[in-house]
Amino acid sequence: MIITRLVQFTGVAAVAFATVITESCQSGSQAQGMAMPPVPVSVVELQPHDVPIYGEYAGQTFGRDTVEVRARVDGYLEKRMFGAGTDVRAGQVLYVLDQRPFIAQVEKAKAELGQSIANLEFAKNQVALVQTEANLAQAKANLDKAQHDVDRLKPLVSQDAASQQDLDNALAALESNKANVAALTANVDQTRLRAKTDIEFAKAQVDANQAVLKTAELDLGYTTIASPVSGRIGESLVQVGGLVSRSSPTPLTTVAPLDPIWFRFKISDTEYLNYMHSQERQKNTVVPVTLKLADGTDFPHTGQIRNNVNQLDLKTGSLEIDCTFPNPERVLLPGQFGVVRVLKQHARSVIVIPQRAVVETQNMQSVFTVGADNKAQIRNITTGDRIGDGWIVTDGLKPGDVVIVEGVQKIRPGAPVQTSPYKAPGNTASQNR
Repeated sequence: MIITRLVQFTGVAAVAFATVITESCQSGSQAQGMAMPPVPVSVVELQPHDVPIYGEYAGQTFGRDTVEVRARVDGYLEKRMFGAGTDVRAGQVLYVLDQRPFIAQVEKAKAELGQSIANLEFAKNQVALVQTEANLAQAKANLDKAQHDVDRLKPLVSQDAASQQDLDNALAALESNKANVAALTANVDQTRLRAKTDIEFAKAQVDANQAVLKTAELDLGYTTIASPVSGRIGESLVQVGGLVSRSSPTPLTTVAPLDPIWFRFKISDTEYLNYMHSQERQKNTVVPVTLKLADGTDFPHTGQIRNNVNQLDLKTGSLEIDCTFPNPERVLLPGQFGVVRVLKQHARSVIVIPQRAVVETQNMQSVFTVGADNKAQIRNITTGDRIGDGWIVTDGLKPGDVVIVEGVQKIRPGAPVQTSPYKAPGNTASQNR
């Protein structure tokens, strides 16, 4: 009895299984008989283009001619003539020190200069020399008279018309006058030499006192501290009433020029060599630079590359490049970060595809193309530089290929597609017009 029921149950299960198999086969035959509808996709037909290639580099702004304002004399700070964070002009007064000690030094120097000028005038007059020369002239006159007396008495004595005593007295007077003339002549020479020395000394004293006066006037002028450049001034590090020293290691404040503002970034050794060999470099054309700020906005003014440092950084293998941007609104400040966009070269006859057409899997890049049978085909590609919202394709595609841009997520290799032209948003290099 049990065996009979078991046989009946087995037969029923076999019939049920056969029925399921039969229905499944019929469903598969119906699915194969139905054609898959084509998937609507947007495509571009590739054509070669000449496109500019840009490089983007992160960097930082700086003030090249930022100066430290320092005192050139010691004194107490009496006035501060600016507010921190304001724009100042070159020559604008920033600080005033207590001027009273320096005014006193100027007055003292003026008095000493006046005294030395008076001494010079006195030395030039040569009063002592005039007196000694007058004495010498008188002595020479007396000598001439003594000589005349001797000449007159000699014939008279020989004729016994005059006494010998008178002749002897005349000869003695002659010798005395000769000695007096010789002494006075020496005195005149000595007085003349002393007068010349006094004049030179007085002139030197005048020059020295003029230098002292000029120094005192300069020190007085240094009590008014002006801005050496135009720019934005920082906080004052010395307050009114504080002692200012010219030997202090801390400056009074700093002034940073903001227009133009400088920007520094780094490029690799290879990029530098490519730039030096580029056509733009050989033509000596100005390379424009655009700047994207930290908040993602574009700076409205275009900059220019100015210079680079004179050697490569051995630690990073990079080279520092400096460029300038007009900054009339003073929006940019030293120390801000940003990204510059620099024209590297002009690529000739290259294939550019929209970035959204590229499928990246496991470090491989591929795109879907449309074959002659309107079915999707997958191709591996190699991309180069990025151009706007597109990529330059260096391998895997050729002019005339039709690449699927929109609808990539809906298709598989071999799937039929219904194509329509891709309309790229905006006017970018990846539209392949």
